[in-house]
Amino acid sequence: MTVSIREVGVRAGVSIGTVSNVLNHPEKVAPDTVERVRSAIEELGFVRNDSARQLRAGRSSTVGLIVLDGGNPFFTDLARGAEDAALAHNFAVLLGNSDESTERERTYVDLFEERRVAGLLVSPAGDDLTRLARLRDQGTAIVLVDRRAPDGDFASVSVDDVAGGTVAVDHLLAIGRRRIAYVGGPFGIRQVADRHAGAVAAAAVAGVGIEVLPTTSLSVLEGRRIGEEIERRPAAERPDAVFAANDLLALGLEQAFVMRGSVAVPDGIAIVGYDDIAFAEAAVVPLTSVRQPARDLGRRAIELLLDQVEHGQRGALMQVEFTPELVVRQSTIRGL
Repeated sequence: MTVSIREVGVRAGVSIGTVSNVLNHPEKVAPDTVERVRSAIEELGFVRNDSARQLRAGRSSTVGLIVLDGGNPFFTDLARGAEDAALAHNFAVLLGNSDESTERERTYVDLFEERRVAGLLVSPAGDDLTRLARLRDQGTAIVLVDRRAPDGDFASVSVDDVAGGTVAVDHLLAIGRRRIAYVGGPFGIRQVADRHAGAVAAAAVAGVGIEVLPTTSLSVLEGRRIGEEIERRPAAERPDAVFAANDLLALGLEQAFVMRGSVAVPDGIAIVGYDDIAFAEAAVVPLTSVRQPARDLGRRAIELLLDQVEHGQRGALMQVEFTPELVVRQSTIRGL
Protein backbone atom coordinates (compact mmCIF):
# COMPACT_ATOMS: atom_id res chain seq x y z
CA MET A 1 0.00 0.00 0.00
CA THR A 2 1.25 3.51 -0.87
CA VAL A 3 2.28 5.58 2.15
CA SER A 4 1.07 9.18 2.13
CA ILE A 5 2.88 12.31 3.26
CA ARG A 6 0.16 12.73 5.90
CA GLU A 7 1.07 9.36 7.45
CA VAL A 8 4.71 10.40 7.60
CA GLY A 9 3.68 13.56 9.45
CA VAL A 10 1.60 11.59 11.97
CA ARG A 11 4.47 9.17 12.62
CA ALA A 12 6.97 12.02 13.07
CA GLY A 13 4.54 14.20 15.05
CA VAL A 14 4.78 17.13 12.60
CA SER A 15 2.54 18.86 10.05
CA ILE A 16 2.30 17.98 6.35
CA GLY A 17 4.00 21.29 5.59
CA THR A 18 6.98 20.35 7.74
CA VAL A 19 7.33 17.02 5.94
CA SER A 20 7.21 18.89 2.62
CA ASN A 21 9.93 21.25 3.79
CA VAL A 22 12.12 18.34 4.86
CA LEU A 23 11.71 16.82 1.39
CA ASN A 24 12.28 20.03 -0.55
CA HIS A 25 13.98 22.59 1.72
CA PRO A 26 15.57 20.75 4.69
CA GLU A 27 17.75 23.78 5.48
CA LYS A 28 14.58 25.54 6.70
CA VAL A 29 13.83 22.86 9.32
CA ALA A 30 15.48 22.23 12.70
CA PRO A 31 18.02 19.35 12.49
CA ASP A 32 16.26 17.19 15.10
CA THR A 33 12.94 17.57 13.23
CA VAL A 34 14.64 16.63 9.96
CA GLU A 35 15.98 13.51 11.63
CA ARG A 36 12.52 12.53 13.00
CA VAL A 37 10.87 12.98 9.61
CA ARG A 38 13.58 11.03 7.79
CA SER A 39 13.31 8.23 10.33
CA ALA A 40 9.53 8.11 9.75
CA ILE A 41 10.09 8.03 5.99
CA GLU A 42 12.46 5.08 6.35
CA GLU A 43 10.21 3.18 8.78
CA LEU A 44 7.09 3.59 6.63
CA GLY A 45 8.81 3.09 3.29
CA PHE A 46 7.51 6.39 1.93
CA VAL A 47 8.40 7.17 -1.72
CA ARG A 48 7.78 10.70 -2.92
CA ASN A 49 5.59 11.13 -6.03
CA ASP A 50 7.73 13.45 -8.12
CA SER A 51 5.39 13.23 -11.11
CA ALA A 52 2.48 14.56 -9.08
CA ARG A 53 4.65 17.25 -7.50
CA GLN A 54 5.88 18.42 -10.90
CA LEU A 55 2.35 18.53 -12.30
CA ARG A 56 1.17 20.64 -9.36
CA ALA A 57 4.08 22.97 -10.01
CA GLY A 58 3.12 23.07 -13.70
CA ARG A 59 6.51 21.86 -14.89
CA SER A 60 8.18 18.48 -15.44
CA SER A 61 11.88 17.81 -15.04
CA THR A 62 11.97 15.25 -17.86
CA VAL A 63 12.30 15.59 -21.62
CA GLY A 64 11.60 12.99 -24.29
CA LEU A 65 14.06 12.01 -27.02
CA ILE A 66 12.83 9.95 -30.01
CA VAL A 67 15.59 8.63 -32.28
CA LEU A 68 15.39 6.84 -35.62
CA ASP A 69 17.42 3.81 -34.60
CA GLY A 70 18.42 3.10 -31.02
CA GLY A 71 20.76 0.36 -32.26
CA ASN A 72 22.84 2.79 -34.32
CA PRO A 73 25.86 4.04 -32.32
CA PHE A 74 25.42 7.48 -33.88
CA PHE A 75 22.12 7.91 -32.03
CA THR A 76 23.63 6.41 -28.87
CA ASP A 77 26.27 9.15 -28.93
CA LEU A 78 23.64 11.79 -29.71
CA ALA A 79 21.56 10.63 -26.75
CA ARG A 80 24.63 10.74 -24.49
CA GLY A 81 25.27 14.35 -25.47
CA ALA A 82 21.65 15.23 -24.76
CA GLU A 83 21.71 13.39 -21.43
CA ASP A 84 24.89 15.14 -20.26
CA ALA A 85 23.49 18.58 -21.12
CA ALA A 86 20.09 17.82 -19.55
CA LEU A 87 21.57 16.54 -16.27
CA ALA A 88 23.65 19.71 -15.98
CA HIS A 89 20.31 21.55 -15.75
CA ASN A 90 18.67 18.95 -13.46
CA PHE A 91 16.57 17.41 -16.23
CA ALA A 92 16.35 13.73 -17.13
CA VAL A 93 16.01 12.29 -20.66
CA LEU A 94 13.47 9.58 -21.51
CA LEU A 95 14.52 7.70 -24.67
CA GLY A 96 12.22 6.29 -27.36
CA ASN A 97 13.31 4.36 -30.49
CA SER A 98 11.04 4.79 -33.52
CA ASP A 99 12.97 2.13 -35.45
CA GLU A 100 12.43 4.24 -38.60
CA SER A 101 8.63 3.77 -38.22
CA THR A 102 6.25 6.74 -38.30
CA GLU A 103 3.62 4.69 -36.43
CA ARG A 104 6.03 3.81 -33.66
CA GLU A 105 7.14 7.44 -33.52
CA ARG A 106 3.52 8.53 -32.98
CA THR A 107 3.20 6.00 -30.16
CA TYR A 108 6.16 7.54 -28.34
CA VAL A 109 4.92 11.09 -28.97
CA ASP A 110 1.58 10.12 -27.38
CA LEU A 111 3.33 8.40 -24.48
CA PHE A 112 5.56 11.37 -23.73
CA GLU A 113 2.58 13.73 -24.00
CA GLU A 114 0.78 11.63 -21.37
CA ARG A 115 3.85 11.84 -19.15
CA ARG A 116 3.69 15.65 -19.46
CA VAL A 117 7.37 15.95 -20.39
CA ALA A 118 8.77 19.46 -20.47
CA GLY A 119 9.63 19.07 -24.14
CA LEU A 120 10.48 16.71 -26.99
CA LEU A 121 13.58 16.13 -29.09
CA VAL A 122 12.57 14.21 -32.23
CA SER A 123 14.48 12.78 -35.18
CA PRO A 124 11.45 12.38 -37.50
CA ALA A 125 10.93 9.15 -39.44
CA GLY A 126 8.99 10.96 -42.18
CA ASP A 127 7.99 14.36 -43.53
CA ASP A 128 4.57 14.64 -41.86
CA LEU A 129 5.10 16.86 -38.82
CA THR A 130 1.39 17.58 -38.23
CA ARG A 131 1.28 15.78 -34.87
CA LEU A 132 4.35 17.63 -33.62
CA ALA A 133 2.95 20.95 -34.85
CA ARG A 134 -0.24 20.36 -32.84
CA LEU A 135 1.77 19.70 -29.69
CA ARG A 136 3.91 22.77 -30.34
CA ASP A 137 0.81 24.92 -30.72
CA GLN A 138 -0.48 23.55 -27.40
CA GLY A 139 2.67 24.78 -25.71
CA THR A 140 5.02 21.77 -25.73
CA ALA A 141 8.63 22.69 -26.46
CA ILE A 142 9.89 20.74 -29.50
CA VAL A 143 13.27 20.58 -31.26
CA LEU A 144 13.96 18.50 -34.37
CA VAL A 145 17.23 16.59 -34.12
CA ASP A 146 19.43 15.46 -37.03
CA ARG A 147 16.86 17.10 -39.28
CA ARG A 148 16.37 20.70 -40.43
CA ALA A 149 12.87 22.13 -39.98
CA PRO A 150 11.33 22.40 -43.48
CA ASP A 151 9.79 25.86 -43.03
CA GLY A 152 11.70 27.14 -40.05
CA ASP A 153 8.65 26.67 -37.82
CA PHE A 154 10.47 24.34 -35.41
CA ALA A 155 13.82 24.77 -33.75
CA SER A 156 16.25 22.24 -35.20
CA VAL A 157 19.78 20.93 -34.85
CA SER A 158 21.12 19.15 -37.91
CA VAL A 159 24.04 18.45 -40.20
CA ASP A 160 24.19 19.65 -43.81
CA ASP A 161 23.58 16.22 -45.34
CA VAL A 162 23.58 17.55 -48.91
CA ALA A 163 27.10 18.84 -48.30
CA GLY A 164 27.96 15.48 -46.72
CA GLY A 165 26.86 13.60 -49.84
CA THR A 166 28.83 16.00 -52.00
CA VAL A 167 32.07 15.65 -50.06
CA ALA A 168 31.76 11.84 -50.11
CA VAL A 169 31.40 11.62 -53.89
CA ASP A 170 33.97 14.35 -54.53
CA HIS A 171 36.45 12.14 -52.69
CA LEU A 172 35.55 9.07 -54.75
CA LEU A 173 35.92 11.07 -57.96
CA ALA A 174 39.27 12.43 -56.78
CA ILE A 175 40.67 8.90 -56.40
CA GLY A 176 39.57 8.06 -59.95
CA ARG A 177 36.28 6.23 -59.41
CA ARG A 178 33.55 6.73 -62.01
CA ARG A 179 31.03 3.87 -61.56
CA ILE A 180 29.58 5.05 -58.26
CA ALA A 181 26.58 3.52 -56.49
CA TYR A 182 24.54 5.02 -53.66
CA VAL A 183 23.20 2.52 -51.11
CA GLY A 184 20.43 3.69 -48.80
CA GLY A 185 16.76 3.83 -47.94
CA PRO A 186 13.96 4.29 -47.32
CA PHE A 187 14.06 7.62 -49.19
CA GLY A 188 11.19 8.87 -47.01
CA ILE A 189 13.90 9.48 -44.38
CA ARG A 190 15.05 13.00 -45.14
CA GLN A 191 18.70 12.33 -44.33
CA VAL A 192 18.80 9.51 -46.90
CA ALA A 193 17.29 11.74 -49.59
CA ASP A 194 19.58 14.68 -48.81
CA ARG A 195 22.77 12.60 -48.86
CA HIS A 196 21.70 11.17 -52.22
CA ALA A 197 21.00 14.68 -53.55
CA GLY A 198 24.51 15.79 -52.58
CA ALA A 199 26.01 12.72 -54.21
CA VAL A 200 24.10 13.32 -57.46
CA ALA A 201 25.13 16.99 -57.54
CA ALA A 202 28.82 16.13 -57.15
CA ALA A 203 28.65 13.41 -59.79
CA ALA A 204 26.86 15.71 -62.26
CA VAL A 205 29.72 18.20 -62.14
CA ALA A 206 32.06 15.40 -63.24
CA GLY A 207 29.63 14.19 -65.90
CA VAL A 208 28.95 10.80 -64.32
CA GLY A 209 25.80 9.19 -62.96
CA ILE A 210 24.92 7.65 -59.61
CA GLU A 211 23.36 4.19 -59.49
CA VAL A 212 20.85 3.83 -56.65
CA LEU A 213 20.70 0.52 -54.77
CA PRO A 214 17.75 0.97 -52.37
CA THR A 215 17.52 -0.60 -48.92
CA THR A 216 14.53 -1.18 -46.67
CA SER A 217 16.43 -0.04 -43.58
CA LEU A 218 19.76 1.48 -42.57
CA SER A 219 21.19 -1.71 -41.09
CA VAL A 220 24.25 -3.94 -41.37
CA LEU A 221 22.09 -6.80 -42.68
CA GLU A 222 20.71 -4.63 -45.48
CA GLY A 223 24.24 -3.56 -46.37
CA ARG A 224 25.30 -7.19 -46.51
CA ARG A 225 22.34 -8.03 -48.73
CA ILE A 226 23.24 -5.31 -51.21
CA GLY A 227 26.89 -6.39 -51.08
CA GLU A 228 25.93 -9.94 -52.01
CA GLU A 229 23.83 -8.62 -54.91
CA ILE A 230 26.81 -6.62 -56.19
CA GLU A 231 29.07 -9.64 -55.75
CA ARG A 232 26.87 -11.76 -58.01
CA ARG A 233 27.32 -9.36 -60.91
CA PRO A 234 30.07 -9.87 -63.51
CA ALA A 235 33.12 -7.84 -62.49
CA ALA A 236 32.70 -5.43 -65.41
CA GLU A 237 29.15 -4.59 -64.28
CA ARG A 238 29.97 -3.82 -60.68
CA PRO A 239 30.39 -0.29 -59.37
CA ASP A 240 33.97 0.67 -58.59
CA ALA A 241 32.83 2.71 -55.58
CA VAL A 242 29.92 2.78 -53.14
CA PHE A 243 28.68 5.65 -51.01
CA ALA A 244 26.46 4.28 -48.23
CA ALA A 245 23.85 6.38 -46.43
CA ASN A 246 25.30 5.39 -43.06
CA ASP A 247 28.15 3.41 -41.56
CA LEU A 248 26.04 0.38 -40.68
CA LEU A 249 25.21 -0.15 -44.35
CA ALA A 250 28.85 0.44 -45.28
CA LEU A 251 30.05 -2.12 -42.73
CA GLY A 252 27.56 -4.66 -44.09
CA LEU A 253 28.89 -4.08 -47.61
CA GLU A 254 32.42 -4.54 -46.38
CA GLN A 255 31.47 -7.80 -44.67
CA ALA A 256 29.95 -9.13 -47.88
CA PHE A 257 33.06 -8.25 -49.89
CA VAL A 258 35.98 -8.89 -47.54
CA MET A 259 34.80 -11.82 -45.42
CA ARG A 260 33.79 -13.78 -48.53
CA GLY A 261 37.02 -12.81 -50.27
CA SER A 262 35.20 -11.99 -53.50
CA VAL A 263 35.84 -8.26 -53.88
CA ALA A 264 38.93 -6.38 -52.73
CA VAL A 265 38.39 -3.18 -50.75
CA PRO A 266 39.41 -0.61 -51.88
CA ASP A 267 41.13 -1.96 -55.02
CA GLY A 268 37.98 -3.52 -56.47
CA ILE A 269 35.37 -1.32 -54.81
CA ALA A 270 36.03 1.70 -52.61
CA ILE A 271 33.51 2.36 -49.82
CA VAL A 272 32.47 5.56 -48.03
CA GLY A 273 30.08 5.51 -45.09
CA TYR A 274 28.35 8.23 -43.09
CA ASP A 275 28.33 9.12 -39.34
CA ASP A 276 31.87 7.96 -38.42
CA ILE A 277 30.73 5.73 -35.57
CA ALA A 278 33.40 4.07 -33.42
CA PHE A 279 33.14 0.80 -35.39
CA ALA A 280 34.17 2.61 -38.60
CA GLU A 281 37.78 2.97 -37.50
CA ALA A 282 37.81 -0.54 -35.99
CA ALA A 283 36.50 -2.32 -39.11
CA VAL A 284 38.51 -5.07 -40.84
CA VAL A 285 39.28 -2.45 -43.46
CA PRO A 286 39.05 0.89 -41.61
CA LEU A 287 36.14 2.79 -43.12
CA THR A 288 36.28 6.19 -44.77
CA SER A 289 33.27 8.06 -43.44
CA VAL A 290 31.55 11.44 -43.32
CA ARG A 291 31.71 12.48 -39.66
CA GLN A 292 28.76 14.00 -37.82
CA PRO A 293 29.34 15.59 -34.37
CA ALA A 294 26.77 13.36 -32.65
CA ARG A 295 27.28 14.50 -29.05
CA ASP A 296 27.34 18.15 -30.07
CA LEU A 297 23.99 17.64 -31.82
CA GLY A 298 22.47 16.25 -28.63
CA ARG A 299 23.94 18.94 -26.39
CA ARG A 300 22.86 21.81 -28.64
CA ALA A 301 19.36 20.37 -29.02
CA ILE A 302 18.91 20.32 -25.23
CA GLU A 303 20.09 23.94 -25.00
CA LEU A 304 17.47 25.04 -27.55
CA LEU A 305 14.76 22.95 -25.88
CA LEU A 306 15.41 24.31 -22.41
CA ASP A 307 15.42 27.84 -23.78
CA GLN A 308 11.89 27.19 -25.06
CA VAL A 309 10.88 25.68 -21.71
CA GLU A 310 12.16 28.78 -19.95
CA HIS A 311 10.91 31.46 -22.35
CA GLY A 312 7.96 29.86 -24.14
CA GLN A 313 7.65 27.66 -27.20
CA ARG A 314 8.85 30.39 -29.56
CA GLY A 315 11.87 31.10 -27.37
CA ALA A 316 14.53 29.66 -29.64
CA LEU A 317 13.34 28.71 -33.11
CA MET A 318 16.92 28.57 -34.30
CA GLN A 319 18.11 26.39 -37.16
CA VAL A 320 21.52 25.16 -36.01
CA GLU A 321 23.38 23.35 -38.79
CA PHE A 322 26.77 21.69 -38.43
CA THR A 323 29.15 21.06 -41.34
CA PRO A 324 30.14 17.41 -41.84
CA GLU A 325 33.77 16.35 -42.19
CA LEU A 326 35.26 13.60 -44.36
CA VAL A 327 37.54 11.18 -42.48
CA VAL A 328 39.66 9.21 -44.97
CA ARG A 329 40.75 5.66 -44.13
CA GLN A 330 41.77 2.47 -45.92
CA SER A 331 38.37 1.61 -47.44
CA THR A 332 39.14 4.22 -50.11
CA ILE A 333 42.93 4.67 -49.99
CA ARG A 334 45.09 1.66 -49.21
CA GLY A 335 48.03 2.06 -46.84
CA LEU A 336 46.77 4.93 -44.72
